[in-house]
Amino acid sequence: MNVGSNSVGNNHLVDINEVLHEEEEDHNEENSNISTIADKPDMRFNRPTKNREIKRPPRKFSRQVSLETGFSVLNGETSKDKNERKILGRSGKSFGGFGVNGTNGIEARNKGDFNMFRTKSTIARQSSKIPLRKESGIELQNNNAKGGLDDRVKKSVPAGRYFDALTGPELDQVKDSEDILLPKDEKWPFLLRFPIGCFGICLGLSSQAILWRSLALSPVTKFLHVPLFINFAVWLLAVGVLVAVFITYMFKCALYFEAIKREYFHPVRVNFFCAPWIVCMFLAIGAPPKTAPGTLHPAIWCVFMAPIFFLNLKIYGQWLSGGKRRLCKVANPSSHLSVIGNFVGAILAAKVGWKEPGKFLWSIGFAHYLVVFVTLYQRLPTSEALPKELHPVYSMFIATPAAASLAWGAIYDEFDGLARTCYFISLFLYLSLVVRPNFFTGFKFSVAWWSYTFPMTTVSIATIKYAEEVPSFITKALALALSFMSTTMVCILFVSTLLHAFIWKTLFPNDLAIAITKKRYSKDKKPLMKSWTKHSPLSFVTSIGKHNSGDKECASEEEK
Repeated sequence: MNVGSNSVGNNHLVDINEVLHEEEEDHNEENSNISTIADKPDMRFNRPTKNREIKRPPRKFSRQVSLETGFSVLNGETSKDKNERKILGRSGKSFGGFGVNGTNGIEARNKGDFNMFRTKSTIARQSSKIPLRKESGIELQNNNAKGGLDDRVKKSVPAGRYFDALTGPELDQVKDSEDILLPKDEKWPFLLRFPIGCFGICLGLSSQAILWRSLALSPVTKFLHVPLFINFAVWLLAVGVLVAVFITYMFKCALYFEAIKREYFHPVRVNFFCAPWIVCMFLAIGAPPKTAPGTLHPAIWCVFMAPIFFLNLKIYGQWLSGGKRRLCKVANPSSHLSVIGNFVGAILAAKVGWKEPGKFLWSIGFAHYLVVFVTLYQRLPTSEALPKELHPVYSMFIATPAAASLAWGAIYDEFDGLARTCYFISLFLYLSLVVRPNFFTGFKFSVAWWSYTFPMTTVSIATIKYAEEVPSFITKALALALSFMSTTMVCILFVSTLLHAFIWKTLFPNDLAIAITKKRYSKDKKPLMKSWTKHSPLSFVTSIGKHNSGDKECASEEEK
């Protein structure tokens, strides 16, 4: 390709035609004549301009112009297949073959490239089975583009970015002004659609096992003659659901570890990494009397509490360090879940006979509960605003003080003043949420709704313990009423979950929260190069020079 320009007045003509080998000499002579004319300024404007009219054989090529960017692509006879044409991308971010943000005009979300979230060792094993072959320039460009997207997936997303880009229960819906890395209109693989919030189902069922054990063994509810068979059936159901959810999520860890990392950096879902171990401790506490001894082995407590303790070191360290994930920035109602693990661990420690470790965990949990409670109540100006649709997990407010009261009673073998204080706090918060029914209505069913059940059950168990210490008609009626409400809620959600999972098959929609971009890209933003075709090449270069000089002047003013 030869680009020759004639300076005639203010017109700039650009010749993009290919120079044939047999005409190179004539073309060189003509260029020398033009340079001679340019050396004589007096004669340049007096002599008429001659337009070159060179007859060339017709050359077969196809031209495509991107309607979004104005770039054109010429496909000649260089390709092996003459009929092959390069189709320009129609994405809003595509520059017709020119790289944008390291993607080289290839958007994985248009192709449904889910491999960007796959575990890297799995991709390496798959690529090793593919036979070696010569790659064309386009294939190398595709590989470079995928590598750039993989780098974008590997990098952690800032905590504030999740609040800016997401909305809905558990921050699981993408705002209309945001774009994602994967296609929205295509059904994703099942494992990518399986969130860690599914362990909330296990929390609700396992806590129900403890409730029915208390109803069967408590002297306050002895007149109901509740059989222990209900406790045994619910306990088995909770164990089965936990095993199914745990195995499924382990497959997701093995195949889509990059998606697991995205969930770990999510300000809401990071707290649910404590949920599997809390469920295991619930099952140990609520085990039927015939299947479990009176005193459990301390090894059970060590195995279940160790992961929660290490997660607390990580999460609480981020809160304390004051970095990008400080508490005032990432605090949300589900932050109580990482605190509840300490109280549940204290209850299990008392059950295995280790009272001192139980006191240690209780003190840690209570200190951080006060910090989280004050932060969520105060809502500092520097913190991110909670979305209005995050209402279901507001019930987490009542779970933490109720668990603290149960833990204190288990450690000291009495429901004394401090235990009652924590219980009264949870009871007041429970009533403050009940009188606001609009706070929990108008949402599409999702797994996040199971966040209702676990706190309601915890308050019901604490009410039964309080009724044992203060027996009266009011306390007994309150215990029965709260137990009935929590059980009814669990039954309704369990039936709804089965219907959405097996009948309507809408329980697991695309998990859009893990596919957000690291930086915001406005859909209404027009590409910088779009107006390039409206100007001549020289004016385009001049405009770029002015833009750069303006940036330098702004930088110098800022330095001053």
